[in-house]
Amino acid sequence: MAAKEEIETTDTAKEKKGNASSPVIKVATFIVDRRNLFFLLFIIGAIISLVTKNWVKVENSLAAYLPDTAETSRGLDLMEEQFVTYGSAKVMVMNIPYSEAERIADRIEKDPRVSMLGFDGEKEHYNNFSALYDITFIYPSDDDRALEALEDIEEGLSGYDLYVSTSLGDAQAEQIEAEMQVVSLIVAVIVLTVLIFTSQTYAEVPVLIITFLASAILSAGTNFLLGTISFVSNSVTIVLQLALSVDYAVIFCNRYKEEHKTLDIREADIIALSKAIPEIFSSCLTTVGGLVAMMFMQYGVGRDMAICLIKAISFSILSVFLLMPGLIMIFGPLMDKTKHRNFVPRINFVGRFDYATRHVVPLLFLLVVLAAMFLQNNCPYVYGYSKLVTPIKNDTQIADEMIEESFGDSNFVALMVPAGNYEKEGRMIDALLACPEVKSVTGLASTEAMDGYMLTDKLTARQLSELLDLDYEVAELLYTAYAVNDENYAKLINGLSSYSVPLIDMVMFAFEEVKEGYVTLDDDLYNDLKSANDKMQLAKDQLQGEDYSRMLVYLNLPQEGDETFAFLDRMHEIGDGYYGEGETIIAGESTSQYDLMKTFNRDNIVVSVGSVLIVLAVLLFTFMSAGMPVLLIAVIQGAIWMNFAFPTIMDTNIFFLSELIVSSIQMGANIDYAIVISGRFLELKDRMPRKEAITETLNFAFPTIVTSGSMMTLAGVFIGQLSSDGAISGVGQCIGRGTIISIVLVMFVLPQILLVGEKIIDKTSFKMSVPIKLDRGFGLVRVDGMVRGNINGTVIGEMNAVVRGEVNALVTLGKMETISEEDALKELAVKEGDVQ
Repeated sequence: MAAKEEIETTDTAKEKKGNASSPVIKVATFIVDRRNLFFLLFIIGAIISLVTKNWVKVENSLAAYLPDTAETSRGLDLMEEQFVTYGSAKVMVMNIPYSEAERIADRIEKDPRVSMLGFDGEKEHYNNFSALYDITFIYPSDDDRALEALEDIEEGLSGYDLYVSTSLGDAQAEQIEAEMQVVSLIVAVIVLTVLIFTSQTYAEVPVLIITFLASAILSAGTNFLLGTISFVSNSVTIVLQLALSVDYAVIFCNRYKEEHKTLDIREADIIALSKAIPEIFSSCLTTVGGLVAMMFMQYGVGRDMAICLIKAISFSILSVFLLMPGLIMIFGPLMDKTKHRNFVPRINFVGRFDYATRHVVPLLFLLVVLAAMFLQNNCPYVYGYSKLVTPIKNDTQIADEMIEESFGDSNFVALMVPAGNYEKEGRMIDALLACPEVKSVTGLASTEAMDGYMLTDKLTARQLSELLDLDYEVAELLYTAYAVNDENYAKLINGLSSYSVPLIDMVMFAFEEVKEGYVTLDDDLYNDLKSANDKMQLAKDQLQGEDYSRMLVYLNLPQEGDETFAFLDRMHEIGDGYYGEGETIIAGESTSQYDLMKTFNRDNIVVSVGSVLIVLAVLLFTFMSAGMPVLLIAVIQGAIWMNFAFPTIMDTNIFFLSELIVSSIQMGANIDYAIVISGRFLELKDRMPRKEAITETLNFAFPTIVTSGSMMTLAGVFIGQLSSDGAISGVGQCIGRGTIISIVLVMFVLPQILLVGEKIIDKTSFKMSVPIKLDRGFGLVRVDGMVRGNINGTVIGEMNAVVRGEVNALVTLGKMETISEEDALKELAVKEGDVQ
């Protein structure tokens, strides 16, 4: 035993000496030997991230990510700057008689926090024994008191069959977060099951799980550095991070187990890490390349999600390189004790099938791809949620559907025009009302104040006194003060009898004069004036700003569609006729979806072409062949077209964002499956018959594909089936379906293409033959590493052997040295002892 330990010590010393010349080995050795330092850094980082995770700001509006030049963005900015949007809600009470509906309306209207209540006997507010109350609160929509007031109203009506639709609060965001927590839990169980099934030792599973959890926590905790992220990124990044990056940990773990067959735990850990670093980097380049294409989108959600995922993948790589080696040192002995049989079966039948159909399948694939490309071009994309059907519905969606079923859909847009001319606004409102597409228009010029007068109607002092039951002398005094304040001195000289002022301006001016003590009124008249002033102030806050006036145009059109988008253009034409070209701005759901459609047309081309070019560049340098990248991309691009041909075939609307995000992820991530098969086939095709080579290739690649592919597929499926949000659900469904299609193609189509296109690959190779320095040895030579050269014949592969004879070869990621006969006998004795 002592002799054996002495031999091992001698060999280890020699190995260290040989490896000292390799920078990668030096780095790997440092990481393994300084593992406690990295444990400490990751623990500190995780603790900080668990705190900072709560600092992340989430944007729940997709419209917020439109370009600044988009009309929706300009409109939203203008409304935030110029107008006050008060908190509002639609409350529907079902199964009540009209008398009870009136009593409820009286109760709601008496709430001092309610500024306006829309309810009458018309069908718009009472239908099929259901009452609909349009409630506007005295607080702005971002004031928590508005939500509290609504919750109090709901509590007071808790005994009724009640449905509430509102944008107040973050109820929908909270529901989405709860749904994704369930999805994450299910995916965690799936990951654990898949890892146990595909592992060779039970103890490697906690190593992989801890590595991923560390990267997920760090990724989530650093999102606050991005300022604000979209709810889509916040919801699916962790799940997609697992699906996209689990390969890295599996690659390193498999490398370690391979090296551990001949080396102890520490040495195997170091050598495995040194070999895994370049392998993992090359694997992640295609994934990151596909995501980078999303960063060139005009629509900011793509850039936001790309940054989040690239950051997540970066933390995954850091966890694999810096944390996992230390975990292997801890769990290594337990991994040796918990080995189990391989549960992943060999799939020789697939190889035999692929070889037998090599002349048929490529032609069929070409026909299917052409059909898929045509169908994909006709995919029924939508740009809002109104036409989407999700597998499950949240409370908000259920309430909206119930209200729509009883009272119809309400679609309106906010039309903003330069302020200052009530007459022009009135004429424009009349022009809009003349259009059959317009149901109604709410603006200062179309809002009735009292006794048939509109807010902007001009009244003389006599008319105002009669309207408000005000002494004419008082009215005349008010008009005089108004003329002075307005610097309209001509009216003072020529008389006030014909001087007319818009009703809203005069009432609000009169209230200020009374409040300042310049005019005295009895209590009843003062209360009436105050009530009128408060309502007019509420209307003015919402409909008139310092520079712009706002009109709410209610449409007889759906939120999106060609007819709706065409009428938005028509509204601009009407506005241009009154205010000049480009002076009118329209904001609303319809405008947002129109802008999304415009950005999609450009972004779809950018993402598709960009992801293909970036991945193509990576593959060119990976395979050093022009033909191989084209063949691989053709397969994955075909899978993408097939994926988005399904909505056309099933006549199912699909949210446009699914195409932009999933096509990048599918190109960047699923291409790895094709790379694994292609790379292995190129290694084997010159060493054995092609039938055996393709069979062995598929057996080699299947465990990797089934591990990563099943995780991504199931993660996508569960996101798609358990999310009530149309954008998140669509992304999940397309990822799940797309991954399945990609797996089928790389297993049942790509091998045939490689077999048929082998000559094309060889002829388009541009590997350059450059002079290289070969290691030479004579006599007894120990060879340990990746070898390419002549050893009594040509050898390409990894070796760990003693050669008697002449060696003339290039050795990478290892070493070669001449040893003595005595050392050779000692090494043989050690190996025989290990076998025994």
